[in-house]
Amino acid sequence: MTVAERRDWLDRWAPYALLGTGALVSAITADALMTGGEARASAALVLAAFALQLWWEKVRPAEPAKGVLGRVYFTVRWVLAFALTWLNPFFAIYAVVGYFDAGRLLSPRVGIAGMLATALIMAGSQSGGLPPASAVSWFALPVLFALNGGLVLFFRRLEMQRTENARIEAAMIDELQQTNAQLRRAHEENAALHAQLLVQAREAGINDERRRLAAEIHDTIAQSLAGIVTQLQASVDSGDPAVARSHVERAADLARHGLGEARRSVQNLSPSALEHDELPTALQKIVEQWSAAAGVRADFTVTGVVEALHGEIEATLLRIAQEALVNAERHAGATRVGVTLSFMDDEVSVDVRDDGCGFDPHRVTVRERAGGFGLGGMRARAERVAGTFEIESETGRGTAVSARVPLVRHV
Repeated sequence: MTVAERRDWLDRWAPYALLGTGALVSAITADALMTGGEARASAALVLAAFALQLWWEKVRPAEPAKGVLGRVYFTVRWVLAFALTWLNPFFAIYAVVGYFDAGRLLSPRVGIAGMLATALIMAGSQSGGLPPASAVSWFALPVLFALNGGLVLFFRRLEMQRTENARIEAAMIDELQQTNAQLRRAHEENAALHAQLLVQAREAGINDERRRLAAEIHDTIAQSLAGIVTQLQASVDSGDPAVARSHVERAADLARHGLGEARRSVQNLSPSALEHDELPTALQKIVEQWSAAAGVRADFTVTGVVEALHGEIEATLLRIAQEALVNAERHAGATRVGVTLSFMDDEVSVDVRDDGCGFDPHRVTVRERAGGFGLGGMRARAERVAGTFEIESETGRGTAVSARVPLVRHV
């Protein structure tokens, strides 16, 4: 049970418990302290106090703090407690509840007055009852009231200090949290700026740009032409005019697509696949299209939390995946290919695996290692954006290529 729940429980049940205890003790002492008429009057007042509590329990949930009904309830309850204590001093047990909720039901200044009024009832009970029956009782009444009132004011002051200290601490904690959040944002912005500057610096070299453009044109035109040749050969070999026509139409689509990609490469634009889709969706479509055209099963998987990436990062990973799929179709003789796009804390990677014939990576030609087309072109693309490129393959056991680049977010 939380502190708020315990406080709500006390506000709800304490008045009943104190009223019942006061009534029980007063009934036991009734013969010694009350006449028959006073006993009947106290019984009626107890019923009235009980009815008041039932009424307050009904309206309390909808009543705002320090509302009008709360002040009415506190005042009527004090009057009943005063009258009951007048009839029997042990009913001051019921009056104690005024100490608990004066601060919650009344404004700060009126709340102090309510506590002092409760202290008056307690002093009257402690002095022997109301009204004082002797000179000693009259002397004791103001002394006891001063003592009870002083204690009320002292503990009230302590409560106000505790509340103020809690407010100051909460404000300091909130300020610290805001400062920490600002520091985190500044750190993230600095990290993103550093990564962006790194990408921009690598993009600035003229020679690097020339190699990028050559590889881009080679990838787009070569892949499109290879697809066109495949489709035209299939149309020649087909004896069904309808099937042959579908192959010709597909070849025409590949030609139009290749022409558009070549123009985009010359203008240094993002691949058309990224024009309307983000990288995960674009890669999935490319894998599905490649699988349908090559007749090879291809699975696509995304891991991690997907984030919008810088356009150059997306284009690099897309082109590497495309080239890897082309290699799997041309050279591997694969029956199954898997493509995985992985988002990590500060990096993003694309992995392409096939179950084809494989090869010996150590026998890669000098041209490939020097940054030519094919595997060398994929490596150059990754390194252009401060990434890495790795190949794992063994003759007869398939091939896996992996490109890992910095996670530079789109801004």
